[in-house]
Amino acid sequence: MSDTLPEDSALDIVVVSRSTDLGDNFEGRRALPSRQKRMVGPFVFLDHMGPHLFSPGSGLDVRPHPHIGLATVTYLFTGEILHRDSLGSVETIRPGDVNWMTAGSGIVHSERTAPQTRQHASSLAGLQCWVALPRAQEECAPDFRHTGVAELPVMEGEGVTARIIAGSYFGRRSPVATLSDLFYVDVQLQPGARLDIPPEYAEQALYLAEGSLDLDRDGSFDAGQLLVLKPGRSITLRAGLGGARLMLLGGEPMDGPRYLTWNFVSSSADRIEQAKEDWRQQRMGQVPDEPDYIPLPDLPGKPVHFP
Repeated sequence: MSDTLPEDSALDIVVVSRSTDLGDNFEGRRALPSRQKRMVGPFVFLDHMGPHLFSPGSGLDVRPHPHIGLATVTYLFTGEILHRDSLGSVETIRPGDVNWMTAGSGIVHSERTAPQTRQHASSLAGLQCWVALPRAQEECAPDFRHTGVAELPVMEGEGVTARIIAGSYFGRRSPVATLSDLFYVDVQLQPGARLDIPPEYAEQALYLAEGSLDLDRDGSFDAGQLLVLKPGRSITLRAGLGGARLMLLGGEPMDGPRYLTWNFVSSSADRIEQAKEDWRQQRMGQVPDEPDYIPLPDLPGKPVHFP
């Protein structure tokens, strides 16, 4: 793509995701937050995990860690993850399923490769998002819901497959319960397929996970880029020769700024300081049968403020 977008472009910002270490040599790419864009609708965090190949005997091991003030959304392209949390939830997520965990006032969870999966080589790729909660629900009771792939509505035709993960889009609504007006859609395009993206929400973006896209006068874009649309603008996508897979996301603007530090999101900087101390003192709960946990890291400075 060119360094400068055309003046009449439907795109507002293009964010090139940056490499990030997710631990144990498991790398990913982070598109949100970034210097160019902190949030899109209620989405304050977007990590593209993998693709990563684990050798026999190894796997993902994200030890118990806490969250407040947000919902985590895990969605896989390949592989599987065993989720366990301080509510007692135990659930294996597989491609196309949705794990929606509402942290609210506080929850602790772990994400691991199951023992039986470690017996052979395995791959893992997918996305994890954080959705900030509205102020009125920031301190709601924590909750975990799993929705299987068969329960999600799908739009198909003319080389396009679009699965509605959360919210509503393309005239279809996901059964996944959310606390704010948002949308999250998994779109797969066959080579050369076209798709019109309507301006259904005030804030909209697409993350290109695989392949390439051509946006006519805006040029072509490769995997790992987050394309943020201007408010009220529609756009037509055309997949490259190898096809494309992208995630549509966004929603209505948040009801005020948010602070983010480590795994905590809140409209109050003081609330984040309280959460940090609660985790230091191990007052936020425990994942059953998992005594180990990720200690609070050294967090210099004040929480990041999202305008």
